[in-house]
Amino acid sequence: MWKYIVKKLLLAIPVLLGITLIDYLIMSLAGSPLDMMTGPRVTEAMLAQRAEQWGLNQSVWTQYFTWLGELLRGNLGYSYKSYQDVSVLIGSHIGPTLLLMGVSLAVGLVLAVPAGIYSALHRYKKRDYAVVSASFFLSSVPGFFLAMVLIYFFTVRWGLLPSGGMYTPGTGGDAADIARHMVMPVLVLAFPIAGSNIRYIRSAMLEILEMDYLRTAKSKGLGRLLVNGKHALRNALLPIVTVIGMQIPTLFGGAVIVEQLFSWPGLGLITMNAITKRDYPVIMGVCLLSAVVVLAANLITDIVYALVDPTIKYE
Repeated sequence: MWKYIVKKLLLAIPVLLGITLIDYLIMSLAGSPLDMMTGPRVTEAMLAQRAEQWGLNQSVWTQYFTWLGELLRGNLGYSYKSYQDVSVLIGSHIGPTLLLMGVSLAVGLVLAVPAGIYSALHRYKKRDYAVVSASFFLSSVPGFFLAMVLIYFFTVRWGLLPSGGMYTPGTGGDAADIARHMVMPVLVLAFPIAGSNIRYIRSAMLEILEMDYLRTAKSKGLGRLLVNGKHALRNALLPIVTVIGMQIPTLFGGAVIVEQLFSWPGLGLITMNAITKRDYPVIMGVCLLSAVVVLAANLITDIVYALVDPTIKYE
């Protein structure tokens, strides 16, 4: 296992380099940050001075390798707009994003696992059709539309939940206050996770329930809870682990839009601001972090897969 992990980490290095190169080239096609500084008080001399200061008067390749050289020294650069260290800026916003992602993933799985098992155990019945229909509905509703619906009902009409932010201004931001602010963004992120995983869990459970060893366990007189919970569910978790690992990067990307809708002070908020203002260092810092999250999620998925199924051996 350790050799496999080291091998995956070494292979991740050229992948990360390729991703950063593609991101930088695509980002440069969107235009120069200097285009956002035009105004009646901005002179050509000021733009030329700023271009020289930021290195924007050089070729795209030179700019990229300069950024890469600074990255190898542990420097992600400074924001063009706020002049903050990008690593400090990302570090101050990654906590709320990880909190939102973690709770959303947990809530989605808590909804999906029992619903998928229940649907499989009552297959081809009305209860099964109801659960499957609900899963299609949850995974089909666009996140931005669901966010607007939740805000309309829970904030505008009923006044039960705050519409944005992480905590109420002027308060200490205790756990209860943060939980109230998390309800709607967590639901928007958790519902698609639950909707897709219900079908995966149902399909995996149906396949396992037809296995011969399940019939043998039932014929031995083992209880239904022991058969379904210990023998069936554990083996059904194998494909589910892969699906969950694939959803972590998707969840990371979806959090960008949800954080913007609910003014959640995470990476999504600074990412959208950086994109609209063409803040190159911040954009590249977030892209690099996103790539690391994807590669780490794949590696963790492989490790968990081996833990769930002891027969899997990585060379």
